[in-house]
Amino acid sequence: MPRPKLLPDNFTLALVGTVILASLLPCRGETAVGFNWLTNVAIGLLFFLHGAKLSREAIVSGMTHWRLHIVVLLSTFALFPLLGLALKPLLTPLVTPALYMGILFLCTLPSTVQSSIAFTSIAKGNVSAAVCSASASSLLGIFITPALVSVVVTTNAGASGSPWHTVGNIVLQLLVPFIVGQLLRPVIGKWIDKNRGILRFVDQGSILLVVYVAFSEAVNEGIWHTISLRAFGGLVVVNVILLALALVITAFAAKRLGFNRADQITIIFCGSKKSLASGIPMAKVIFASHTVGAVVLPLMLFHQIQLMTCAVLATRWGARDISGEREDLPDAVGVPVRH
Repeated sequence: MPRPKLLPDNFTLALVGTVILASLLPCRGETAVGFNWLTNVAIGLLFFLHGAKLSREAIVSGMTHWRLHIVVLLSTFALFPLLGLALKPLLTPLVTPALYMGILFLCTLPSTVQSSIAFTSIAKGNVSAAVCSASASSLLGIFITPALVSVVVTTNAGASGSPWHTVGNIVLQLLVPFIVGQLLRPVIGKWIDKNRGILRFVDQGSILLVVYVAFSEAVNEGIWHTISLRAFGGLVVVNVILLALALVITAFAAKRLGFNRADQITIIFCGSKKSLASGIPMAKVIFASHTVGAVVLPLMLFHQIQLMTCAVLATRWGARDISGEREDLPDAVGVPVRH
């Protein structure tokens, strides 16, 4: 029996199940301490694998496309934060202050790697440039996201915390494992490439563990008593608005800057996405434990919305490319693609 098109992917269903489990059976006391220690290990393992999976050859092959990479990075780390701040008068009546802090955090995150590359490939875009852009975004996000959080989130949503303490945590828990993984790639790279299916479960298992611990803390602090159904619905609307604006603006900018069709597709998919795999561990490192649940909730919703939307766009554009219908491909976002 074929899988219904509107049914979320298995990982999204697992995320929802993890949130429900944490809501019904949150970890407390000594159990929570043990889970927190385990999450720190899982986060280190996650970024070690990110480093080990990053192909230097793919990065070198796409580095000559510097104009495209600059556009993607500006969209990821400049456009999104500016949208989050500019839309504050519209967003704050729809969501709680804690959720708005999560929206701003979402806006500071790097782009996805796997899904950006996959959708670019399906839509017949520039895959090598997508690999380079998405990988560069993920790597630079380790440094840029905490800096943006200290400026954008702390100033505009009342978050607190020592920036030097955050930097130290980022270096120890994210950057050091990433560098070790990259350095060991010549030794374990072939094994990593052959076992990506198995390692995907390690990636996803690490994220599910972080989500369970984060939402356990949030439930213990009464998150579901502070987020109403109206605020949750408002959060969905906010995420849809952010993604729609990002898609339209990246498509328009890529067209006006004279990029060809394949590069425009790459810019649209890499420049409009936000990484759940990087975002949840970063939130655990950057924010106080009791606030992480509310902070990552907007990201979890945005993740599913972006996957569903980009899957439809990629399939549509890829099918038109095969059939030879090459005019006005991204009419779904209102901006035709140049050839």
